[in-house]
Amino acid sequence: MLEIRNRTDDETQDASASLILPFELRSRSRLRATLDDGREVALFLPRGTVLRGGDRLLASDGRVVIVRAAEEQVSTARSEDPDALLRAAYHLGNRHVPVEIGRAMLRYEHDHVLDEMVRGLGLEVVVEHAPFEPEGGAYGHSHGHAHSHSHSHDHDHDHDHDHDLEHDHEHGHSHELVIDLPPEVLAALEEP
Repeated sequence: MLEIRNRTDDETQDASASLILPFELRSRSRLRATLDDGREVALFLPRGTVLRGGDRLLASDGRVVIVRAAEEQVSTARSEDPDALLRAAYHLGNRHVPVEIGRAMLRYEHDHVLDEMVRGLGLEVVVEHAPFEPEGGAYGHSHGHAHSHSHSHDHDHDHDHDHDLEHDHEHGHSHELVIDLPPEVLAALEEP
């Protein structure tokens, strides 16, 4: 079994195989998987590593393996209204939902409750199978370190989740909303 412990930036060597995984599995630092050529591989990456489509990994035998984002069931929300997109991004982020942001589009792991919420905010939502590459987080990490606050929508929380910025208790995460928008979206928001 091949072992993979590191990424590589060396683009001079062609990849000998692809590792095709959904986002959930690309978020694990320890994983046993099968490459597209049928070989088994064990990943032992630094804790907190999140693999992205196009990442190049160095196998124990010196071969390079390229990561591909698998198609998975996602909800893709579209709108030409930047205000509606911002509101939807805020509400999804407020629920700690990993979100991929694109031109006039938000994408998240399919959840019918979230779909209804986003539709209620005025966006068109389509359930489809597509690669999922959510944002790396508010701290600028597209590679290396990530952590998740994901949770299902059918349980009670151990604290009030109305998300005022004033709290009288500590629970391990910030409620500051930071969104890194593409320049064309920022320009549209600045128009009168």
